[in-house]
Amino acid sequence: MPFNLNKKPIYSFLYGLIGITVVLLGLLAFYNWILSVVGAVLVAIPFTFIFILDQKEKKEIEDYIATLSYRVKKVGEEALMEMPIGIILINDDYYIEWANPFIASCFSEDKLIGRSLYDVAESLVPLIKQEVDTEVISLHERKFRVIHKREEKLLYFLDITEQSEIETRYEEEKTVIALIFLDNYDDVTQGIDDATRSSLNNSVATILNKWAQEYGIFLKRISSDRSVAVFSERILQELEKGKFTILDEVRETTAKQNIALTLSIGVGSGVTSLPELGALAQSSLDLALGRGGDQVAIKQANGKVKFFGGKSNPVEKRTRVRARVISHALKELVIESEKVFIMGHKSPDMDAIGASIGILKVAQANNREGYIVIDSNDIDTGVRRLMDEIRKNETLFSRFVTPEQAMEIATDDSLLVIVDTHKPSMVIEEKLLSKLDHVVVIDHHRRGEEFIKQPLLVYMEPYASSTSELVTELLEYQPKQGKIEMLEATALLAGIIVDTKSFTLRTGSRTFDAASYLRAHGADTVLVQRFLKEDIQTYIQRAKLIENVTMIQEGIAIAKGSNEDIYHQVLIAQAADTLLSMNGIKASFVISKRSEDVIGISARSLGEINVQLIMEALGGGGHLTNAATQLTGVPVEEAERQLKLAIDEYIEGRKQA
Repeated sequence: MPFNLNKKPIYSFLYGLIGITVVLLGLLAFYNWILSVVGAVLVAIPFTFIFILDQKEKKEIEDYIATLSYRVKKVGEEALMEMPIGIILINDDYYIEWANPFIASCFSEDKLIGRSLYDVAESLVPLIKQEVDTEVISLHERKFRVIHKREEKLLYFLDITEQSEIETRYEEEKTVIALIFLDNYDDVTQGIDDATRSSLNNSVATILNKWAQEYGIFLKRISSDRSVAVFSERILQELEKGKFTILDEVRETTAKQNIALTLSIGVGSGVTSLPELGALAQSSLDLALGRGGDQVAIKQANGKVKFFGGKSNPVEKRTRVRARVISHALKELVIESEKVFIMGHKSPDMDAIGASIGILKVAQANNREGYIVIDSNDIDTGVRRLMDEIRKNETLFSRFVTPEQAMEIATDDSLLVIVDTHKPSMVIEEKLLSKLDHVVVIDHHRRGEEFIKQPLLVYMEPYASSTSELVTELLEYQPKQGKIEMLEATALLAGIIVDTKSFTLRTGSRTFDAASYLRAHGADTVLVQRFLKEDIQTYIQRAKLIENVTMIQEGIAIAKGSNEDIYHQVLIAQAADTLLSMNGIKASFVISKRSEDVIGISARSLGEINVQLIMEALGGGGHLTNAATQLTGVPVEEAERQLKLAIDEYIEGRKQA
């Protein structure tokens, strides 16, 4: 029976009214006691009636509250025992003092009281010891959110298995967009007949369609060399586990037809917005192509990028037409600028200096002031000899400035050309890069995750031997206002010779064309050899660096310096080159301190082992046959351990692929 507990104020009002009446009757008794008695009798009747009703309702309310208390207590007991929330009380020694039936059923145990958490659920012990308030753990193939009440030594278990499964399913079913590009389709099909082209198209289409059907991918070909694929995150995970074997299948199948056709895939994932996914996919494809193609780049919204493939050495795909277009675009940017600053990477080598001199010549050919930024305290012996020779040419030497001088004379209308690197952290002066908005990047390294933001022009050709080779080609299409001087041509040739190891590595037909052009303009090969000569002390240091070489895998050599000796990066690279020239060595790695807290690793290979992928695993980069990285704040032994792990992962990945 429902009760209105708000009736109490009504009874209080009536009692108050009766009290006032009694007072009035008392006053009336002084004047007329008979009338007062009659009034008292009349008041006593309703008072009695009201009092009886009040007492009756009080009794009923007390009975109702007693019944309600019983029901609440019963519900609490039932909730405690039957509600689908686990409860465990423990003591200081992690023994269970009490547990409700629900959690006992989850543990598939008849009795939990008196058992140790170490025996029942050892994963709970670290949670309690760490004094964490809440944590998600897995118990007996179910997931629980555990709430720890430290003062009460109480554990609540909320079963979130279904919620977790829904979240996992949501993440797995997120849309992924991939752009698929046949790297060199136009080049390989340009000179073949229609029947062969049709056969090639059918062969590639069959491979891609079979791949799409196998993984449940929607695939749509939008042009002769482009396709769009739509799938889910779950399928993407399967493709990653398989290392995107579609790359190998396309390469090997087309190779049987004597056609060097490769595949590049740019993947966008991690967001729900379709336009943003498309932009990520295009950015990933640009990144894959910028690294030479024949690989997959997966870019997420948080900026992280994963790479797969890249096993083959990039084939020479650039054309004279592209070089002429880039040269013309560079000319326009130079003309629109007030001054031109050229900057390479830290500890510049011959290639960086030679390419810088070539771009300086581009600026002068278009009647613009050009300056090469260099830190004279951070150059190796060979570059120092080149700079000594340049110092004799007052006109050329006056174009070299320090980073501080460049910051002072740079204006808002200046153009900055970055050569032989594309990473902001690698340039000689990052402040100059931040100061100038107009930036051009010219590089021959494979594009890495770190890249200069919003450059006006990018000319990256990872299959070129050197940046000096690229710049030499650009020079050929510039105005012929000033003749290339002997020293300028020699510097460019020195850059090519150093990066190709005297035309033995990464050398294409265009490399010899560039060298021929420079030789025709007075490049002195004897002078180059003078620059590249080394002194006895350097030879001894290099020999000391590689004297403790060890072989960790068949054909893989690792040499390391001590924790006391500091070597220049160029000497470390030379040691790796020397090791690679030894019989039976397919890949060489040299580890040494570059400064008090920086460890440098140089890697070289003959092409069978992709040292770029190994160095990228350690935060570095480079080429398939020539790469490097730096590690900060670790001793040489730790750097060696990390390198061996990266090599093992690479070798294991190749076996799985």
